[in-house]
Amino acid sequence: MSINRIKPFFSLHFINTMTLFKLGIPAGSLQEATFELFRKSGYNISVANRSYVPTIDDDEIECLLIRAQEMARYVANGSLDAGLTGYDWIVETNSDVLEVAELRFSKVSRRPVRWVLCVPEDSPIRTIQDLQGKRIATEGVGLTTQFLARHGVTAFVEFSWGATEVKPPKLADAIVEVTETGNSLKANKLRIISEVLQSTTRFIANHDSYRDEWKRRKIDDMVLMLRATMAAEGKVGLMMNVLKTKLQDVVAILPALQNPTISNLSNENWLAVSTIIEESTVRHLIPQLKNAGACGIVEYPISKIIN
Repeated sequence: MSINRIKPFFSLHFINTMTLFKLGIPAGSLQEATFELFRKSGYNISVANRSYVPTIDDDEIECLLIRAQEMARYVANGSLDAGLTGYDWIVETNSDVLEVAELRFSKVSRRPVRWVLCVPEDSPIRTIQDLQGKRIATEGVGLTTQFLARHGVTAFVEFSWGATEVKPPKLADAIVEVTETGNSLKANKLRIISEVLQSTTRFIANHDSYRDEWKRRKIDDMVLMLRATMAAEGKVGLMMNVLKTKLQDVVAILPALQNPTISNLSNENWLAVSTIIEESTVRHLIPQLKNAGACGIVEYPISKIIN
């Protein structure tokens, strides 16, 4: 009598139960800047054309491209464990999220973006109170309404789908618009009455996710590397050899806020000096250091600074 050998079911149907960390990446204007920041921080993220599911070189992380305007809402409800978005959109959506870190970067500069209340240059409106009962167009309805309420003003605040700068005076009495350089406002002959809000990029997390030990470690490690990369931007390292008799002259030239590392060399008359400085100062400092007695000066790139 033959005996049928039955193979166990699980050998043919393996079920992957690995926990994934769900990370939201802002789509749109911040997308490429975010990809570049992550790349410099050691995370390689790429996305195919027309795809909203980027790949990352970490099997424990699942990325999703989400509009910054919606990011805080999805992190708050647990659809995402963490993500990057502007402080303005946290305020706008009134989302209950944990702000883990402020990351000052954008598509143009490290300066905060500003939401500003504007009217046409020839408008009779001069103060916030002059907007009582007026019509205001903006993409940030929530943050505008909150701003007006703080000043005791009631106005008709309507959502703008775009091209907000062209709406006053025919379609609106005023607008609240985001600006980084102010160039678009000037081009459309708009005058700023008041600043409504300053905003920078924030790394946000879901409260329950951050209470999870494994996810919290993922978040903290990621934020550490992102901050280290941003701290190193615009900085370089300098190494040089200095005679002991010239040490004070050389150290006096280095920026006051930097404490150089000084170590002995095999020749007891010489010291090695190393420091980190702003790259923009190198062309001025190196000639001064050489004239003060430093030699063997080496400039080298800095990718990360961790305090």
